[in-house]
Amino acid sequence: MDDLLTTTDRFVLELFKKELDQRFVYHNYTHTARVVKSTKEIIANSEISVKEEKALLVAAWLHDTGYTKSTENHEEQSAKIAQAFLTAQQKEPAFIDLVKSLIIATKFRDKPTTFLEEIIRDADSSHFAKDYYNETSNLLKKELLLRGVASHTSASWRAENIIVFTEKHQYFTPYAIKNWSKAKNENLLDLMKDKRKEKKRRKKQELKVALKNQSPERAIQTLFRTTLRNHLKLSDIADTKANILLSVNAIIVSLALANLIPKLGNVTNRHLLWPTLILVLFSVASIILSIMATKPNVTNGEFTDEQVEKREVNLLFFGNFHKMPFEKYKTSLMSTIQDKEEIYEALIKDLWFLGMVLNRKYMLLRWTYTIFMMGIVISVASFVVSFYLLDID
Repeated sequence: MDDLLTTTDRFVLELFKKELDQRFVYHNYTHTARVVKSTKEIIANSEISVKEEKALLVAAWLHDTGYTKSTENHEEQSAKIAQAFLTAQQKEPAFIDLVKSLIIATKFRDKPTTFLEEIIRDADSSHFAKDYYNETSNLLKKELLLRGVASHTSASWRAENIIVFTEKHQYFTPYAIKNWSKAKNENLLDLMKDKRKEKKRRKKQELKVALKNQSPERAIQTLFRTTLRNHLKLSDIADTKANILLSVNAIIVSLALANLIPKLGNVTNRHLLWPTLILVLFSVASIILSIMATKPNVTNGEFTDEQVEKREVNLLFFGNFHKMPFEKYKTSLMSTIQDKEEIYEALIKDLWFLGMVLNRKYMLLRWTYTIFMMGIVISVASFVVSFYLLDID
């Protein structure tokens, strides 16, 4: 048996080298050798005769040789090649007929009728349950493309494979069902996961394209809305900081007035005069700057038609129109919103004025923090010096 299998192996290898089109990157000697290996694996775990084992392995070696003649009905072509080869090897007709029937049984669309046919069918599709499934799948996809049979995208090819896994393929032998079904299902799960990932990626891409194709007006509106909101938040933060400094310094002044200053009239406390005065003065300066940072600007609340025509007034700021009659304000604003350019100019002007206000607030806040810090440091240092001089005296 070994001599026949070795001879068959060598015959298939030489036949593929000489006559198989290079476009067959899947149906080649590598695939055939894998089918033979899977056939041996099932045979080792099945009870069949030596003659049947021999016929199965020979059929496994010869089952795709028909691709050297034709891609259509290649099983029949493979059976003819097998008959000619085995006849040359002087094998009995019964053995030849068995090999030919096993080769014909590899037709994917037909259902096997005998246990031997089930073995070779399972071996021929064993790659569904192997760790090299993705490799063989990609090779088959490439082969179909090179032969001009079909051109698949990754998504369409994945969908085709999922259909084969779930609707068209099944294992028949007890060994394959027990040992290969789990691995096959794992490969199917990987396909399903890739499909979900591809679906999510495609949705993201579609969303990105949709956003890109949106009208520029939407993007401009979002820009103004976001920028104005951020500026208003910064204004709130500045007011909060100013109020904190105002409260802290007010407490310091109150404590100084209530506890320190009444005691300065005592001769023994004369050394605290200058430190207390420094502390109070710096705190008062911080209070003044905090008030200036939060103090609203007073505007006249009126505008003229000439200012509206020359676009010299910001109609979106309440300080410019709170004293105007409603009808006049409505007329001026309606004339503005009828022109897209004027709308954007009004928004830009509003944003610019808000930026000027923020600049003034944060500049005053910087000065307030600086003066407050200097006041604390200098007053503490003066208290230390005063107590030091008192000890010397």
